[in-house]
Amino acid sequence: MVDDDLWVLIEPLLPPERSPGPRPVRDRLCLQGILYVLRNDIAWQLLPLELGFGSGQTCWRRLDRWQKAGVFDRLHRILLAELNAAGELDWSRACVCGPRPREKGGTDTGPSPVDRRKTGSKHHLICDGRGTPFKVITTVANVNDVTQTLALIDGIPPIAGRPGRPRRRPEALLGDKGYDSDPNRRELCKRRILPVISRRGAPNIEGLGKLRYVVEQTFALLHQFKRLAVRWERRTELHDAFVSLACGLICWRRLKKRRS
Repeated sequence: MVDDDLWVLIEPLLPPERSPGPRPVRDRLCLQGILYVLRNDIAWQLLPLELGFGSGQTCWRRLDRWQKAGVFDRLHRILLAELNAAGELDWSRACVCGPRPREKGGTDTGPSPVDRRKTGSKHHLICDGRGTPFKVITTVANVNDVTQTLALIDGIPPIAGRPGRPRRRPEALLGDKGYDSDPNRRELCKRRILPVISRRGAPNIEGLGKLRYVVEQTFALLHQFKRLAVRWERRTELHDAFVSLACGLICWRRLKKRRS
């Protein structure tokens, strides 16, 4: 269910409904249908009508419209600003990681590095020092993590909520040996970000794992939304809409916990 406080944030972001014919299903009910699919990973056509959320096709169309209007990205950014205003974002460091989810087909898929006979896609995530997701990028499964380092850093949206200009840059970036790259280190330094990345062929930086565990926890939270653990959407933009919605919900939970 979508609680009243969350709906107050979401409703102004939704484009007006212009469907001809009979009165359309209310937006709030459609959103609840979308959340039901996101959490339970059922096929759209199997969305139970008795729940009152409308048909799966109706919810799918609404998801498509809202994605094109940028609703879920804007919601995520608003909630990040709320967390920042509450002092709940740790800008002292950011963490990156990129484990591979299973995939059923569609664009942005490629040979799996584990089994070349299968195609797959991959999530690349950057979060703050407390595990709050900043940005997730979806690529084909055989894309190396190191190639997405700068895209993740530059993909952090400008986050308001504190005096001064919106912030986009953490003080340091923590990564494992999959992110070892001297050119990336130089680019991070140009952005005034300290690279804390273990080098291949050398021992891991002492204590790095204890600081990076939050990114693994965030991936676990994301994949509790079963629609993200196994990708069914053939269109990457719809899959990414689900990802942005899940990131927003993780932020909302943290904000509610802070307020309680």
